[in-house]
Amino acid sequence: MASLNEPVTIGLLFSQTGVTSVIERTQRQAAMLAVDEVNRAGGIDGRELLIEDSDPASDAVKFRTEAERLLDAGVATIFGCYMSSTRKAVLPVVEQRRKLLFYPTLYEGFEFSSCCVYSGAAPNQNSRWLADYLTETYGLRYFFVGSNYVFPYESNRIMRDLLHHRGAKVVDEVYIPLRPHDDDIDRVMERIKAGGPMVIFSTVVGEGSVKFYQAYDRAGFDRTKYPIASLTSGEPELLAVGKDASIGNVTAAPYFSVLETEANRRFTTAYRERFGADMPISAGTEAAYFQVHLFAEAVRRSGATDRESLLRVLPTFSFEAPQGPVQVEESTHHTYLWPRVAVVGESGRFEIVREASAQVKPDPYLIEYDDEFEMSASRVAKGGGTV
Repeated sequence: MASLNEPVTIGLLFSQTGVTSVIERTQRQAAMLAVDEVNRAGGIDGRELLIEDSDPASDAVKFRTEAERLLDAGVATIFGCYMSSTRKAVLPVVEQRRKLLFYPTLYEGFEFSSCCVYSGAAPNQNSRWLADYLTETYGLRYFFVGSNYVFPYESNRIMRDLLHHRGAKVVDEVYIPLRPHDDDIDRVMERIKAGGPMVIFSTVVGEGSVKFYQAYDRAGFDRTKYPIASLTSGEPELLAVGKDASIGNVTAAPYFSVLETEANRRFTTAYRERFGADMPISAGTEAAYFQVHLFAEAVRRSGATDRESLLRVLPTFSFEAPQGPVQVEESTHHTYLWPRVAVVGESGRFEIVREASAQVKPDPYLIEYDDEFEMSASRVAKGGGTV
């Protein structure tokens, strides 16, 4: 039994270097901010919350070895992972040790682990919303391009089915390396040109995403009619891409930093005061932030840090996250979230064009696959504000 004054130590498993560090650095910073907030508020019933840090460098093998090192160092819980390949490398480690991984990134769904809390969007909280918006707004011809790893293949499979059920056609599908050369991008551009006018659905991540968006802009495609749509390109990627290559592109996510909620104003102000006024904030950043607060409250309520105690308590309360109240769902360990769709406006910032009016229950297996889903959705005018 831990002393009432003994610190609680968590492990951070976010890449500070490597191909996906552009987003993982923001997730790490958000987790650090949440830890500071917990400690400034008196800790967890007086117990200080400490961090054991790491840099798995966007490499699945290093994610596994760093997870083992963190647990050997005695951390109570691990927070981290971005790519699905890294999550899948870490899960056997936490399962063997009977610990928990808090995973703050959207993913392809169709997974359950008794040792994982999924804080990012499940397919019904982003893919389904994006498919509806795209087919209603831009037409029925699509080109898929993705990075060559687990998430893009599975996400594209889901999106293909969603588009098919909405009468749309996927004209072509291509995958490129996680670290693509210019020749890889050029070949994709040639295939897009050969296919005729199409909306692009991109599951390219990290540095490859930046190169792809910039190449699409140089090619001169009209993004008011044929944008790049994505689940993964948030504010960090847009900053790297640049304003001119971002305008008109579409993203679906539970959170955008332009949200005008009191919780979000507090979060974005605190984040930028600590890490820089121009620092981008994405849905993955926000999830990495709120899941630390969920953990701290679960420890406070249960008086323990073991997996069973945390999982028993987590579904019993909600936290006022920047996106809105969030809560862990008991049977799947996924999270009730607030789906939204946004388009990059002329200012270079996201403008929310569709959003849920209530939190949406996670459906990681898309059991209610083709129903009249979440009809509580609100259509909103450019710049926000419910119509």
